[in-house]
Amino acid sequence: MIYKMLPKLNAEDKQIFARIDDDGLCRLTCTAEYPQLKADLVAGAELQDADGNVMTAEAAQAFVATLP
Repeated sequence: MIYKMLPKLNAEDKQIFARIDDDGLCRLTCTAEYPQLKADLVAGAELQDADGNVMTAEAAQAFVATLP
């Protein structure tokens, strides 16, 4: 499973992610699903920044720590 951060239009926007499942389907993930995002990242899911660059596990965990 891969999560990709979508670009924010402005600083006040909440971060939204696209989740690409193992079946290749893309689903939007919102702030209500942050607990699932965190659990998936701990389990080894990949996190990409808005440019598609894969974040290291350490960078992904540091970013997740900033989420509500």
